[in-house]
Amino acid sequence: METERLRLRAWRKGDREPYFEILQEPEVFRHFGPEPMGMEECWRRVMAAAGGWQLIGFGGWAVERKADCKLLGMTAVFTAWRDLEPQFGDEPEMGWIFATDAHGQGLAGEACRAVLSWLDASLPSTPVWAIIAPANAPSIRLAEKLGFKPVHETPYHGEPTLVLRRPPRD
Repeated sequence: METERLRLRAWRKGDREPYFEILQEPEVFRHFGPEPMGMEECWRRVMAAAGGWQLIGFGGWAVERKADCKLLGMTAVFTAWRDLEPQFGDEPEMGWIFATDAHGQGLAGEACRAVLSWLDASLPSTPVWAIIAPANAPSIRLAEKLGFKPVHETPYHGEPTLVLRRPPRD
């Protein structure tokens, strides 16, 4: 998929290092835990984003800037069957992670709107879920602009987590 400034494409093996570098940025990893994600977990996430397409018919996209083909981050629609309430079941969850140098430019919103348009055109009408650290104000603002509404806050892996839901389209 393409937007005005971005290309959302399939993951490639060569994305492993640049994505890992994004996950090492303090302004990125602070919302996922006290320490940066290791290479092993980074690679598992890339593989899950790619593998979702075959197993459930949706997954993740690597997001690159069209002007220079630089990897800026990712956005994905997936099922994680998380151990939290409410259970999302087969209803998709959406997530996004972007490099610090992409923050504040509307790039995540541009990518996420493209994904939600794809989702609305490709899947039967369904709610979409998201979880966000309560301290991640920019992601919460973006989720709300995308139509997600807070459901409640709950512990997840010992950390407070905001659960949001985007209602099914009409």
